Amino acid sequence: MHRVILLVTLLLVGCSQAAETAVSTPAPTQTPFIIVVTPTPLPDALLTPIDVEEQLVTNLYERVGPSVVHITARVVTMSFFFGPMPSEGTGSGFVYDKVGHILTNYHVIEGAESLEVKFSDEVSVPARVVGVDPPNDLAVLQVDLPPEQLIPLELGTAEDLRVGMRAIAIGNPFGLDRTLTTGVISALGRPLETNNRNTIFNVIQTDAAINPGNSGGPLLDSRGRVIGVNTAIREGAQGIGFAVPVSTVQRVVPALIESGVYPHPWLGFLGYDISPELAQALQLPVERGILIAQLYQDGPAAAAGIRGAQQEVIVGNRRFLAGGDTLTAVNGEPVSDWMHLFEYLELHTKAGETITLTIIREDQEMTIPLTLGIQP
Repeated sequence: MHRVILLVTLLLVGCSQAAETAVSTPAPTQTPFIIVVTPTPLPDALLTPIDVEEQLVTNLYERVGPSVVHITARVVTMSFFFGPMPSEGTGSGFVYDKVGHILTNYHVIEGAESLEVKFSDEVSVPARVVGVDPPNDLAVLQVDLPPEQLIPLELGTAEDLRVGMRAIAIGNPFGLDRTLTTGVISALGRPLETNNRNTIFNVIQTDAAINPGNSGGPLLDSRGRVIGVNTAIREGAQGIGFAVPVSTVQRVVPALIESGVYPHPWLGFLGYDISPELAQALQLPVERGILIAQLYQDGPAAAAGIRGAQQEVIVGNRRFLAGGDTLTAVNGEPVSDWMHLFEYLELHTKAGETITLTIIREDQEMTIPLTLGIQP
């Protein structure tokens, strides 16, 4: 009997140990399930606006592309060791009218011995310079082609431009013909100082990609109308380009075609920007404006009776010509400094026009009519 009990006990212990062993054994790793998700096609209602956007740009390019030209300017420079050295520069331009006028930047053709214009159909023709305006970086060329081969671009309206509107640039960056880039108008009314130290006023800033070779090409709105002439990029910055506004094109180009130059308005005097410190030192009646110092002989200011400096004064380590009239306004528009004065004259007046100057002379405010001359 005892043997039976012992045998049963051993069997129970063995089962217990087996059960413990079975519990401690790790379960096998399960094979993972891979779920493949198939993207659901977007409904046509959502894709239609995207299609319209693409069609707008592609249609614009097809219409406008043939009007954009590639300009090659051949320049001869003198080398001390090798004598005359020919070189080439390239830029962009566009057809201005059916007569064969091509609009571009002045810096694209500056100093060129010869010019060649290539159209979208690969036809290349020589061009000659009709007129240039370095202060606004504009130039007009002439090509001899039948009117039916010329497709002029339509000019837009500056008054309609707003920050955020679409801006499309077409040109020849790095020699890559008729390259299109898109962006928006980033800012309006910027002053831009050029390499020859002129200031172009009221330029358009855009983030549409502009690179070397784009200069002279058109900046367009969504309808393909010219809103500017691409002229410069901000050195060391990406997405910041500038274009001469269409309002300047409309003001300057007709004069370039007619007479070869644009007559910039001229007052005929030199002076100093007035600051609060200078006003205090010279006991001037205002803290902003222009202190007139010197008059050009037979210039508009001298003819109008403006008075220049009467004495020489040393303030700190600077010498000033003092005692002349103080200019405070033009046509009722307050003038704070030279830059403000130049901008007003350039954008709102013309040579030969009579304007009204507000001056202070011996503590008395006066208004004097002055007929603008032509900048020498």
